[in-house]
Amino acid sequence: MKHSVPILCVSLALLTSSAAARLPTPAATPEAQAKAAEAAARTAWVGKTDNYMLCVAQDKVAAKYRASATSAGKTVPAATATPPCTDPGPFVYAAAEPAKPLEAAGAHSPPATAASPPSTTTPAAATNPTPKP
Repeated sequence: MKHSVPILCVSLALLTSSAAARLPTPAATPEAQAKAAEAAARTAWVGKTDNYMLCVAQDKVAAKYRASATSAGKTVPAATATPPCTDPGPFVYAAAEPAKPLEAAGAHSPPATAASPPSTTTPAAATNPTPKP
């Protein structure tokens, strides 16, 4: 009896975890998708800001090293050309406009009003003279 209780607990845990793994993910609402897009944009901006701050700090350290090395009488090699640090500026998020549904986009309607009916009295053989195989 002592050995069957842990085995039973482990098997029960495995069964419940496999059942939970098969649950479908809930559908994301438009508000949740907009929040996720804004969070992704903010994360990208934070990364750019961090890179800018790192670039500025590296430039300061390199300038201080060059100044201390030249004051100590050491020969300093020429600086390697690097691109200047670019400040990403303040965070500005412009939400993308949601895509219009096909009906509102005019996908089913011609751009202008039809002047004549789409069908004609001309037989199909006269319009398309190539015979079918």
